[in-house]
Amino acid sequence: MQFDDALGPVSPAWRERLAPGGTLRAGINLSNFLLVSARTDDGGPAGVSPDMARAIADRLGVGLRLVPYASPALLADAAQRDEWDIGLIGAEPQRAETIAFTPAYVEIEATYLVPAGSALTKIAEVDAPGVRIAVTAKTAYGLWLDRNIHRAELVRTATMDETFADFRDRGLEALAGLRAGLVPDAARLQGSRILDGRFMAVQQAIGIVRKDDAETQEAVAWLTRFVERARTTGFVGDLIRKHAVPDLRVAEG
Repeated sequence: MQFDDALGPVSPAWRERLAPGGTLRAGINLSNFLLVSARTDDGGPAGVSPDMARAIADRLGVGLRLVPYASPALLADAAQRDEWDIGLIGAEPQRAETIAFTPAYVEIEATYLVPAGSALTKIAEVDAPGVRIAVTAKTAYGLWLDRNIHRAELVRTATMDETFADFRDRGLEALAGLRAGLVPDAARLQGSRILDGRFMAVQQAIGIVRKDDAETQEAVAWLTRFVERARTTGFVGDLIRKHAVPDLRVAEG
């Protein structure tokens, strides 16, 4: 990827802010199977997100340590505990209170699964009285639903497996999730359907802990240029093809 000159200089001050001691700690969400789609020989995460983190470390001239989390909620909650230097996670307003985000590098569609015989046929019909939506709490699409669902009831659980079980066992009217994740869920429930369209698209971005200092502002500006160039040079698209995850889409500028 030939875009280093466009990123601008890396000053020692903000490089130390971004990668203290010469090692970049990158928070990785293991539950996003599109972005962490495989494991390395030693069991570490592999996929688009780890490769993005590695490219950032390479261009900063520092080492890389991946810090895995079982869910995006755990990754976001760790922002104030000095566990990671960059977090690869969906950008959402609630998270932006403590995390400063770049623009997105990929988008992931979120929609609903409805059970057999459901009268729901369109996304817009789901937010209605009497509709119960199963959703995994503190996911990017779950946070979006927190802000945007006004008439339906959100039934939140901690993990995706628990959310599916709730939807199935309690006979809920809709299951919210990433489209690619709902495909195997639909296969497990005879007659269930994935609704066309999307209620939102997760904006997967690079975040750093929000601080009010010049080094943080310079780091965010550099990471923003990195993401923009990674999109326009085809680097992100190449990663999607490399890891065979066609349900990811390069984010628009």
